[in-house]
Amino acid sequence: MSSMAGLKPKHFLWEVEGRIARVRLDRPERKNPLTFASYAELRDTFRDLVYADDVDAVVFLPNGGNFCSGGDVHDIIGPLVKMDMKELLAFTRMTGDFVKAMLNCGKPIIAAVDGVAVGAGAIIAMSADIRIATPEAKTAFLFTRVGLAGCDMGACAILPRIIGQGRAAELLYTGRTMTAAEGERWGFYNRLVDAAVLEADALEMAARIVSGPTFAHGITKTQLNQEWSMGLDQAIEAEAQAQAICMQTRDFERAYKAFVAKEKPVFEGN
Repeated sequence: MSSMAGLKPKHFLWEVEGRIARVRLDRPERKNPLTFASYAELRDTFRDLVYADDVDAVVFLPNGGNFCSGGDVHDIIGPLVKMDMKELLAFTRMTGDFVKAMLNCGKPIIAAVDGVAVGAGAIIAMSADIRIATPEAKTAFLFTRVGLAGCDMGACAILPRIIGQGRAAELLYTGRTMTAAEGERWGFYNRLVDAAVLEADALEMAARIVSGPTFAHGITKTQLNQEWSMGLDQAIEAEAQAQAICMQTRDFERAYKAFVAKEKPVFEGN
């Protein structure tokens, strides 16, 4: 296992406090677009989170009133039109690997969205486990508006599972903006809160998760992702095995003893 509290990334802001990592993209003057370098550094960071023993949850936060404006037009889209197929495939696989890293990092991720969350920014929010937004949040999977397919970074697989096939198809074909009210009504956003309390609300949710059985939370995240491609019988068997593993943890024993003593359990993640 490793510590990530001292991580000093070059292309985004990172802070760990109370076993909660806070991530912010750091180009607020441009509404926080991604670059080749920030994509790669985020991918590597979330891959490393699997082995972090000082982080139990991640909160992706806005910066300067916006979440993320997607890939930088000048730093990414401009160079892409000059690349050959091999280079393009290396790029699209790299961006997909970032999503895979988020899904497989073993830590619950909360996206706190304000302002613009479009393109890859919408994908980051989509790939989180829990999404909280402000009424001003504007979310768009706008790939068709730059001449690309809507099937980017797992959007055609993940988005329909969150909001339904028809709604996902509309957003992915048209690239139109999903309002915050639509996002909440359709189940993309868990809830809407005022911008003044967005960060506090997201961190409170993260703290609640961190106070629980964090080893078991990692198992839950794994099952939520892996059971997408399982039949019902296979999923039930996988959950039986997963739960048997959790029953061997000290946290399970702590919960039992606390119940007997009529106390609140104090979990330690083991």
